[in-house]
Amino acid sequence: MDAIVRLRTVGAGVLTVGLAWSLSGCGASSARVDGAEDAGRAFEQALVSRDYRAACGLLAPETRKALAEGEKQACPEALEGQDLPASAAVRAAEVYGRQALVRAGGETLFLSQFAAGWRVVAAGCTPQGDKPYQCLVKGG
Repeated sequence: MDAIVRLRTVGAGVLTVGLAWSLSGCGASSARVDGAEDAGRAFEQALVSRDYRAACGLLAPETRKALAEGEKQACPEALEGQDLPASAAVRAAEVYGRQALVRAGGETLFLSQFAAGWRVVAAGCTPQGDKPYQCLVKGG
């Protein structure tokens, strides 16, 4: 009887671990992870070089629109006024389906995959404990 209880416990543990792994981002292909990292790196490099036109080109359409409308000026000027942290140190991306999280320096970027490639949907994001991230730039 004791052996049956141990087998059931081990079986449940394996099922739990297997289910958690299959629901995590661990199954993302390296090409998709690399694509998200490259987009995050390009966005950060544009900020470092103060090329706000290029950085705006890497924003998701709704994010670009929300930023321009919210600041009542063109995206490059609006983005420059956000005082986003910029870092050339982009760490590995975490990809979950068509969404990605990229950490760069002290900020976090959120990206989505579009037909034209990965685009930044939120930037200048910092964790708020159990609450959602606080982002300086985000789509509507």
